Amino acid sequence: MIRDFPPLPLPQYAVVRIGCAPGVSAEIAADLREVGVPAGLIGYQYQPLAGAMLLDGIGESGLVVFGSGGLFGRLGVDVASRRVVQISKIGSGTAWHVNRDLGAFHWCVAGIASRFPF
Repeated sequence: MIRDFPPLPLPQYAVVRIGCAPGVSAEIAADLREVGVPAGLIGYQYQPLAGAMLLDGIGESGLVVFGSGGLFGRLGVDVASRRVVQISKIGSGTAWHVNRDLGAFHWCVAGIASRFPF
């Protein structure tokens, strides 16, 4: 007998504030503490980390990762440009553009949550 999957709970936009490891610039650390990051998205497409940390060797000045995306990816703020970017895995040297800044990332996550189910 074929059964329907149980309904997914409706996603709700919420904000969490996360701390930062040593080495994260004061400006980005303040944004992550005061502005925060979205608490998640549908399923595991994006989940915040318990704390942000600086990854050197990505971009001009490094990347402050604050969330996971997909199986191995990480989302973060490019230190030089302040853009939100994604890397496919830790150790990847290539960052892909996600949003122009942390505020735009919030706006997009809130918009996706409000339109669910698609």
